[in-house]
Amino acid sequence: MDSNEIFRYELAESEDADKWKTITVTCHGRLTSQNSHEIEAVVKPLIQNGGTILIDLTDLLYLDSSGLGTLVTLKVSAINKGYCKLELVNLSPKVKQMLSLTNLTQLFAQK
Repeated sequence: MDSNEIFRYELAESEDADKWKTITVTCHGRLTSQNSHEIEAVVKPLIQNGGTILIDLTDLLYLDSSGLGTLVTLKVSAINKGYCKLELVNLSPKVKQMLSLTNLTQLFAQK
C-alpha cells in the first residue's frame, strides 16, 4: 500500500469568540474497514466532552462503506448526547455523492 493511502489523522483544538471549544480532526488517506476503528476510538471520547467536533475530509482519498458507517455512528452519538455538535467539513465531490446516494445528506446537515 502506498504511504499516501495509509489512514492517519491530526487533532487541533481551538476556541471561538464565545470560548466554545472546537476540536478539528483532519483525516488523511483512506478510511476503510481496516482502520475505521481508529477514528472512532479518537472521536467517541471527544463527544463526551461536548463542544464542536469538525471532521475535516480535505485530504481523505477514499471512504468505504465501513468508514461511512463509522462517521454515521459518531454523528448519531453526538446528536444523542445533545451537547456536542459534530460536522463533516471540506467534503470531496465523491463523498458528497456517497452521502446523497445513501440518503445521509440530511443527517450530516443537522447541527
